[in-house]
Amino acid sequence: MKIAMWSGPRNLSTALMYSFAARGDCAVWDEPFYAAYLKATGIDHPMGKAIIAGNESDATRVAAACSGGIPQGKSLFYQKHMTVHMIPEFPRGFMRSCKNVFLIRHPARVVASYAKKREGPTLADIGFVQQAELFDQVADWKGQAPVVIDSHDIRDNPTKMLEKLCVALGIPFTERMLSWPAGPKEYDGVWAPHWYGAVHRSTGFDGAEGPLPELPAGYQALVDQALPYYERLKAFAISA
Repeated sequence: MKIAMWSGPRNLSTALMYSFAARGDCAVWDEPFYAAYLKATGIDHPMGKAIIAGNESDATRVAAACSGGIPQGKSLFYQKHMTVHMIPEFPRGFMRSCKNVFLIRHPARVVASYAKKREGPTLADIGFVQQAELFDQVADWKGQAPVVIDSHDIRDNPTKMLEKLCVALGIPFTERMLSWPAGPKEYDGVWAPHWYGAVHRSTGFDGAEGPLPELPAGYQALVDQALPYYERLKAFAISA
């Protein structure tokens, strides 16, 4: 089985990738389209030149690999995708061969975290509009809503929510998903030194999140723009 996990940035996505990698039966791929996205858009991201130089930047080739064989002789292939990377001109047919899952997080938490790593985020940067678009496309293909899970619920009760996620995917749950060794991983993207500091210090999911962060006025306006997209997908999320 190939699992395409669609997330915005700063969304527990790396921790969830580590969780699936820890199963032992699952190959993982960290943000397959990142280099292709940067090359196609010319957008300035931290470590952008290194990302393009060190990864496949032809979106057609990336898509073919996403829908191809499962690496390493594993039975599962977990693809950690950023919704912002799936620009309209990139091929999406590979998604039909995957079990598509949508990982959501309240935009206030996303914006607060993202702004610490890259100042002045816009609505396009944080992926909520793109996530809703991809959700609608998959729902149209399948004739039903795809799986949605909220990162807040995972942190609140990792065992319960990962069990439910595995049921939704039709795969067995294993407690190995609850922990991983600290430090960088061989499957991390080359951008890990800039973005993955906190998750590299972790050995499992952090505890439950507190109240929503207070944000400056400009960032609060961005949250308000993103909130309707989050709330629409939240209505389909696996119940906590």
